[in-house]
Amino acid sequence: MVDGSTISAWLPYITERLGREPRGLRDIVAWDSSGRPAVIQVAPLVDGKPFPTLFWLIDPELTLAIDRLEAGGAIARLQKRVDESPDLRAAMLADHEKHKSLRRSKMTPEEREFLEASGMMAAFTRRGIGGIGEPSRIRCLHTWYAAHWVQPNAIGSLVDQMLAGTDCPDSVSFEMS
Repeated sequence: MVDGSTISAWLPYITERLGREPRGLRDIVAWDSSGRPAVIQVAPLVDGKPFPTLFWLIDPELTLAIDRLEAGGAIARLQKRVDESPDLRAAMLADHEKHKSLRRSKMTPEEREFLEASGMMAAFTRRGIGGIGEPSRIRCLHTWYAAHWVQPNAIGSLVDQMLAGTDCPDSVSFEMS
């Protein structure tokens, strides 16, 4: 975990990248090759409400590249592969479960107690990467990729291939670990 002075020092950069003051900023969890924040962690509670998106990609080059992938139909192409591949669906389900566990580990005891007492813990037990409730659906490549930087996942691996210019092979094999 990054100390508060490091977060404070990078706050203007993070604010610029988000286009607004970050709400619930908890940590900087990944850095780019130039030593700038690439992925930030957000608290599970923001303004007293559940915030199931744990990680945000703020790297400007990667964000733009993924914007372009999405604009070019990458989500639809990947979703077609997911729909056709039981192995990929199983890998995604496993990725969501690992992410839920990681997210729980990042909660403070006070946050956990508040969420349980208020009946809002379901936002975290039923939703995986990026707050996705349907484990075999891809809503946003940015959320998958931000999570991938912290804990590798199947969709993030496919995005790596697309960013490298190799796109996604027609047949992809996934093994659950």
